[in-house]
Amino acid sequence: METGIVSEIFCTLGQNINQYVNIMNVLFVDLGNVCRSPLAETILKKKFKENNIEGKVDSAGFESFNINEPPDKRVFEVANKYGFSPEGKARIFLKEDFHIFDKIFVMDAKNYNDVMALAKTDEEKAKVDYLLNTLEDGKNKTVPDPYNSGIKDCEAVFKLLEKATDKIVDMAKTNV
Repeated sequence: METGIVSEIFCTLGQNINQYVNIMNVLFVDLGNVCRSPLAETILKKKFKENNIEGKVDSAGFESFNINEPPDKRVFEVANKYGFSPEGKARIFLKEDFHIFDKIFVMDAKNYNDVMALAKTDEEKAKVDYLLNTLEDGKNKTVPDPYNSGIKDCEAVFKLLEKATDKIVDMAKTNV
């Protein structure tokens, strides 16, 4: 049996098991992977732990200029203010992410188009959605990018991400 086939079987088996227990693997995607997506990752990791939800939570981007960089200092400042501890380093979105994650949440239209351009199957495409559709289904609203603005904008984004991640926790609990 080829390695690819075995990998696909285990991936499908894992997704089927995830339907019956509180497991959800979530990836957040934005442009540089230093502001919105690592902040969402930080928030959701803590909420999964507090709610006994198993799963991998990660973030990625599409621009290579931030690879291996930590989150932006404003992300640390805002997250720490609310009791969260950012970790991790920026990375590029990979085609393999479709096989690892159950849900891939993007921050804006550019990220959506970039991820969808790499999706090869209907199953992969179905995993991708705008993060704010968790709050207003089908509206495809953008999470504002605070990278070129001040700490107040970063804090506003934090509050928005906190609401959206609450919905993801609810989704994980109901196995949606």
